Parts: sequence; structure tokens; C-alpha cells
Amino acid sequence: MTPAPRPRREWHDLPFPLALWEIRRQRELLRAHNLHDTHGAGGERPRRPSPELLPHRSYDGSGYDPDDLDMGRAGTRFDRNCALPQTFPEAERDGLLAPAPREVSRRLLSRDAGFRPARTLNLLAAAWIQFQNHGWFSHGDNEVDRPLEVPLAPDDDWPQCPMLVRRTRPDPLAHTGTGRPPTYENTVTHWWDGSQVYGSTEERCRALRTGEGGKLAVVDGRLPDERRAGLSGIDATGFNDNYWVGLSLLHTLFAKEHNAICDRIASCHPTWDDERLFHTARLVNAAVMAKIHTVEWTPAVIDQPVTRAAMHVNWYGVLPARLRRRMRRFGRGEALFGIPGSPTRHHAAPYSMTEEFVTSYRLHPLIRDEYEIRSHRTGALIERTGFEPLQALATRKAVDHWGFADLFYSFGSMHPGAITLHNHPDCLRDLARVSGERVDLGTVDVLRDRERGVPRYTAFRAALHRPPVRTFEELTGGDVRLAAELREVYDGRLERVDTMVGMYAEPKPRGFAFSDTAFRVFVLMASRRLKSDRFFTSDYRPEVYTPEGLEWIDRTSMRDVLLRHHPELAPALEGVRNPFAPWAGPR
Repeated sequence: MTPAPRPRREWHDLPFPLALWEIRRQRELLRAHNLHDTHGAGGERPRRPSPELLPHRSYDGSGYDPDDLDMGRAGTRFDRNCALPQTFPEAERDGLLAPAPREVSRRLLSRDAGFRPARTLNLLAAAWIQFQNHGWFSHGDNEVDRPLEVPLAPDDDWPQCPMLVRRTRPDPLAHTGTGRPPTYENTVTHWWDGSQVYGSTEERCRALRTGEGGKLAVVDGRLPDERRAGLSGIDATGFNDNYWVGLSLLHTLFAKEHNAICDRIASCHPTWDDERLFHTARLVNAAVMAKIHTVEWTPAVIDQPVTRAAMHVNWYGVLPARLRRRMRRFGRGEALFGIPGSPTRHHAAPYSMTEEFVTSYRLHPLIRDEYEIRSHRTGALIERTGFEPLQALATRKAVDHWGFADLFYSFGSMHPGAITLHNHPDCLRDLARVSGERVDLGTVDVLRDRERGVPRYTAFRAALHRPPVRTFEELTGGDVRLAAELREVYDGRLERVDTMVGMYAEPKPRGFAFSDTAFRVFVLMASRRLKSDRFFTSDYRPEVYTPEGLEWIDRTSMRDVLLRHHPELAPALEGVRNPFAPWAGPR
């Protein structure tokens, strides 16, 4: 009798060298099979070469690629990580609303057993990923007309029945030819270019600048108040939708960092004008953010020796820092020197953000419902508050009231929520938007994936080359109670489990804040954001960044940025290995 084949061991169960090799193997597999171009849905511009390659980032993300002027530009489409035939949305009556998204939110997402903290992280880590997401993707304002009607259970106390959820704004260009799924437009640049700070249009960017010395407007240590109608109380910055104190801290911090970079470059190039100083400082600042995300935020969130090493190699390569700084780069590979400075490569499709990437970064459980504001000097509790006084039009008032130093310290010492079921914040499940719309973001999160044609969990998992799960108990890693809840909500149909729900339910690798399934998308897209961008590859060189700019990037960490602009935080950061991990108390 032939013995049954042994199941393939997951990468995180392998010895260190084999695990590192397996992650690399997965990345190459995903690069070959999980980059799908939505060009051809109809209405799009023909692809055309860039007339010139500017030595700086453009305002709208165009002109990065010599053969495709519009690649990555704001206003171009999201592509897909799943094959296009898998990305048709389900019929509205039969599939889109089944099971009812509101019931999924109530019964599987609600924080009904209390707050579950992610104890290895601090709240800055939660604010950071939202800060980065806003520079990578936005579907724009949702459609007001023809809202989706979400059915409610008889005992649901939502004030409007049915619940009305605005549809995603359709791609304004696509007429979706026969056999093509719907497409959607990214209203911000697809590149890792700091557009959340600088904006995705020239008009917006210039409105944020002083016009002197390349600098952004910062008045008395603060970003200016937003001047657009109805938005006073929110900072004027590149992207300020869904704004709150966590974003204000980081937007202000990196506006100050931009201005500090301007001072450094101007000291070495005193004849440069405002425009050249601005664009060079933007290059450096965007690279600082990308580096922090790669070698600090990510290792904090997926904290295993092998993933820490993999992210370090992504940016630096395997050479020790002292040797790397002395040697001139040689060869075309990434292993020795890292991706920055290597040749540009898009692999199987032109570069863009993807709908599945958006899905993998639905991380609302990170947000707390209750906040403790503490003194950065003594650690003493100043005040407890809910989320409402920290967000939207109340943001600037909150920053004025508590101040940057105490807020940074408080965010550094508070845990975010664990990314799991039954931990979606109540404050986001009944949220009043600036527009006046009232939403349950748990319901919206579930509905958006269905509406945009993201496959359900088992199909999504298979598309990413993960081994199948065949029972609810296998999905939950043996958690019988959770499996029973899922079985009841999804009427015993494992194939109907929503992707976000499945990723929250599956057991995580040790040290991971999010799921192994989401990690597969991350493995693909984290490297791609660098590898496709000529300003991180072929143009990552002193002639473009200046020698001083490259030195600034190489020698700057998140700790450096924090202490450069808030030296009073030094006692709290003493002995802290990673600024996205919980900080020590003041000494």
C-alpha cells in the first residue's frame, strides 16, 4: 500500500536557511503567476512612451517608465493578483449580499468580548500603515446614487432599514468589453512616492508649499488648517481623507523631515532654486519612508528571524553595512546590495497597485475604542478619551489640546488591537463621516471585497498557491468554537467565507500580526513597489539624489526622525529596539 504523501511544510516551520529560500521561491512563483493587467477593459488611453525621463518624481506619477508614460499615474486602474476570470463580482441578489454583510459584521467582527491587544506593537504601528496606505491607493469618493441595500436582521438596531452603502465609484474610462470584469481607478499615484504628504496633482502640491527653499508649509510646528470648504479642523496635506490624530502626527512629522532635508541639501548646493530643492528633498523623504517601512515597521509586524532577515536583504542586501558603504555596486542581482540601485523590472505586468493588495491591508482591528493620553515626562495618565474626539474635524483641536510630545508618547506606549475576528472597533462600526454619512466599516469592508470581485477566502487562498483548507476547523487552526460560529454564519458553506474573515480567522505564524495568506500578497507587492520604481532602482544614485541625500537615507531610522523633531522623547525611546514596538516609560 502506497503511503499518503506528507503535507508540505509551511515556510515558517522550516529551518532558517530553508525558510528564507522558500519565501524567495514563493515570491518568484507569485511574480510569474499573480500579476494580471486590466488594460483592455475599454476606454483607456493607448500606451505611449514617456517623452523624457525627469530626474525627479512627477506630481501625478506619470513618466516613470520609458515605454509607458501613464504607468502608475494617478487616475489609472488597479490591476489584479488573481486571474481576471476570477474577479467578476457575484450577482447582487444571489451572492453579493449573502450572507448579509451586516450580519457578518455583527456576529463575527464586533468587539463583543472586549478589546484584544496586539502586545508586540504600539499604536504608532497602526497609524503608520494607514499613513502609507493613503499614499498607495484610494478608490475616490463613493457614488451617492443607487446605493447598495444591505438587509438587516429583525433585532438589528441600525437606524436605517435596509442599511444603505454607497457603491464604489466605477472606472470613469472603462466600458468593460465582453468577458472582462469591472475595473476601478486609483485616484492617487500607485508609486511609493509620499503622495499622502505631497498630493497627487501639481495644483495640490503647490498649495502645500511655501515657494521658498523647497519647503512645505509648517507654521509654528503645525501643518496649516485645511482651507477647502467644510474641512476646517483637518490638516492641509497631500491626502487627508479619514483623518485622525494618528495621521496628523505622522503627516506633520514627515513634513518637518522634508524641510530638514531641504536645509541639508541647500547647505551643500546654495545656488539651487526652490523647485530643485523641493524635488530632491521629496526623493529623499519618500525613500526614508520606504526604508522605515521595509526594515522597521514590517519586521515589527511580522516578527520572526527569517522575515526580519528577508526585509533587511530587500533593502540592504547581505553585505555588512561597513563593507557595503565602501564597495561600488557590481552585477545586476539584489542579493548582495539589495533592491535599491538594482535594475528596474516589472515582471509579468506593468506596475500598479492591485485590488487584492487593498484587501490584504484591511486592518481596522488595529484601531482602539479607548485611548489613554499620558505625559511624556512622567508617564502619568492625563486623560482617557474615545475615538470621536481624536478624528475628523476634531483632529487639530485634539493636537492643540494635548500637544505632539504627549500624543507621540501615548501612541508609543499604547497597544493597537489584534488583527483577528471579534476585534473590529465599535467606533468604526458606527462612524459618522465628515460628509454626514453614517457607516458600519465592518459591513463596508466585507461588501467592498465582494463588490470589487475579490474571490472568497478558499479561492483567494488557492490563487496564491496556498494548500487548501477543507473544514472550518482546519481554517481556524482547531478553534472549535470559532469554527462553529463561521459554520453558522456561512450556512455550512466553507467556500462562501469572505476573504477578510478567513484571513482574520486563520492561525498566524508565530510573531505575525496578520495572516500568512495576507503575507503572500505582501511577499509579492512589497518587493514590487521597490523593484518597479526607477527612483528606487536605476535612478537610485548620487546624480539624482545627491550624495548628501543618499547619506541621509542610509543613516536615518524612525528613531532619528522622531528625535530630530522631538528630542524630548529621548528618555521614552531609550532601550527601545524598534520604535513600532511598545516604548519604555520615561526615566
